[in-house]
Amino acid sequence: MIIWLSIPIDNGGSGFFCPYFRLTILISFIEGGFLFYPFRIPSHYIRPVPRVLRIVNRFNLGGPTYNACYLTKYLAPEYETLLIGGQKEAQEASSEFIPQSLGVDYAILPEIQRSINYSQDRKAYRAIKTLIQEFKPDIVHTHASKAGALGRLAAAACNVDVIVHTFHGTVFEGYFGWVKSSIYKEAERYLARKSDAIVAISPLQKRDLVEKHRIAPEYNVEMIPLGFELGRFSENQDQKRLDFRAEHGLRETDVAVGIIGRLTPIKDHSFFLRALDRLRRENPNVKTFVIGGGELESQLEDQAAELGFTKGKDIVFTSWIEDVSYPLAGLDVVALTSINEGTPVSLIEAQAAQCSVISLDVGGVKDVVLNGETGFVTNKEGFSSKLNELIRNPELRNQMGVKGRKHALSKYSVDRLSQDMRSLYGRLLTT
Repeated sequence: MIIWLSIPIDNGGSGFFCPYFRLTILISFIEGGFLFYPFRIPSHYIRPVPRVLRIVNRFNLGGPTYNACYLTKYLAPEYETLLIGGQKEAQEASSEFIPQSLGVDYAILPEIQRSINYSQDRKAYRAIKTLIQEFKPDIVHTHASKAGALGRLAAAACNVDVIVHTFHGTVFEGYFGWVKSSIYKEAERYLARKSDAIVAISPLQKRDLVEKHRIAPEYNVEMIPLGFELGRFSENQDQKRLDFRAEHGLRETDVAVGIIGRLTPIKDHSFFLRALDRLRRENPNVKTFVIGGGELESQLEDQAAELGFTKGKDIVFTSWIEDVSYPLAGLDVVALTSINEGTPVSLIEAQAAQCSVISLDVGGVKDVVLNGETGFVTNKEGFSSKLNELIRNPELRNQMGVKGRKHALSKYSVDRLSQDMRSLYGRLLTT
């Protein structure tokens, strides 16, 4: 007697036994026993590995590009990924050096643009649909708002098996008025219903998505923290510190306080400048560094001049620096004064570089900074006094820096990120 069986074999989507591999077995019963004859189905019927279409808003410098590129690199060879995104805007710094430095292939889809424009967005939607029909992904994974809207709608229209979206932050608070925020929430609820999984990057963000804003039910939201290649923040750090401080004329006793990020209203650099203006009068050894670029750059330079800062002496606007490990090696304190944050990448990187940090208590900051151990998390009223404490106490800065590096390396490694996502993908593909 001969029996043919076609059996799906699954071990989470890796290697030989991926969810898309079917093992055909010829069972031959011979004289009370049996023999197995396994063989592969021809390649035009199966794929060796699942395919992922990964979409980011645009290739501008920021956390989403790092996250998407790390996943693209470290999920290989178990997953074949095509990474696409829109073009950066004129005032933004390009993040294309990130995939290039990681050896990750990517493509720019110029139709994807930041601002909402029905005609342009429809072109982007059609371009993504065409790409899906050609690439035939098993998973479409979108990162951030515009990519999430266009990508998920296109994926659903093309009946893609698995649709995943990562929130790198939200625009529900601090960006718009009540009416516009409500519209965005309704849109995200609609898109969540088309998603097989929503990824939150911090416990607080997951609570906000599930309980506060009711974007998706808890069972549909997976918490996967960001992960980074953090080794570069401890490599050759002593020499980087000497070089950075020599470049900017810093003495050993000077305290370098920096803020890193896009120069946009949500980051509230204006508050940072006002706080530093008060503190530098009491601490003449303080030097301020504003690292990043954006739409408010000239306005913030004007504000600094009005406050009495001397450009190049009291304060330095560096614009974007591709290798942020270089300035972090030379800074003593890194601050964050945002009105709203998802998971602040600048504070993760600062802690990995053994900098003490201080931040306003917003968004997912408390998931990143251990208050009183690796830095201070405070309100606006207490910001100046806590920052002054760090400026005047080098021993405290050192203690927090040591604990911060240990914390960042243990919680935000790229190995942990890739394993978490690998597990999620494998589970979704077999559901």
